[in-house]
Amino acid sequence: MTADLINGAAPNQSADLIKDSNTENFAADVLEASQSVPVLVDFWAPWCGPCKQLGPLIEKAVTNAGGKVKLVKIDIDQNQAIAGQMGIQSIPAVIAFVGGRPLDGFMGAIPESEINAFIDKVVKAAPPAPEDPASQIAAALEQAQAAMDAGDFASASQIYSQILQFDQTNDEAIIGIAAIHVKLGDMENAQHTLLSVSQEGQNLESYQKLNTALGLAQEAEGLEDTTALEEKLATDPNNHQLRYDLAIAYNAAGEKLKAAQSLVAIIKNDREWNEDGARTKLLELFEAWGPMDPASVKGRRMLSAVLFS
Repeated sequence: MTADLINGAAPNQSADLIKDSNTENFAADVLEASQSVPVLVDFWAPWCGPCKQLGPLIEKAVTNAGGKVKLVKIDIDQNQAIAGQMGIQSIPAVIAFVGGRPLDGFMGAIPESEINAFIDKVVKAAPPAPEDPASQIAAALEQAQAAMDAGDFASASQIYSQILQFDQTNDEAIIGIAAIHVKLGDMENAQHTLLSVSQEGQNLESYQKLNTALGLAQEAEGLEDTTALEEKLATDPNNHQLRYDLAIAYNAAGEKLKAAQSLVAIIKNDREWNEDGARTKLLELFEAWGPMDPASVKGRRMLSAVLFS
């Protein structure tokens, strides 16, 4: 996750490319602003002839740069302290700031072509601008998913929470928090969290996958454990309902392949049982597990072997 998003800060979105400033606002207008985009500071004075020549040219060049740089104008007569701190001895003087520090500069009223060349030089020397918020969130979501895949639910939860501090309605982060609850066996909080997902967010594959997983978990709540069901099935091997229930219990216990095998066994013996209920449930399991899960891959092979044999 990028530092801007973690700290809750967004990139500078100001469209004000040219402004007059003073000693009091120098830190905000120049030092802080140059963290996002290079800032040219034009030190001038009303009585300075060359300043009057340079002013319109540099303003035109900054405007034509289309937001790649900003211009701050400082009247040295009104702001002698900051001019002294910057070591300004003659005007006009232009200093480029990048990342809160002086990068380069020039003195005197230079031609427009040289001003443009100076701006190009500063822009090329500046580090890349911070990512826009959407890109930061996308990168953060990728990091959270990587943490989930690695089983690091604490880190994933922290990242999702930071995203929601920045964007309280981010559906993918909400779904991510719910998925962590499911991983930790807290189905009640998972269901409650999913209530915050928008109508549009409910079309996301991640929402539908998680919603299916929650439904399967709830279906398993009223069943006996796998050992008890296995014992019953051993004495009644043709009881498809028992085998179906065992598949649900296997899935709840994390034994995905056994769940798939149980349902395939029903399909093999009676494809029409319970209005094709075994195949329908198997497809639900594939959806909940994801298409690349090893159990989904092997389960689909087993299902194809039965259906097309």
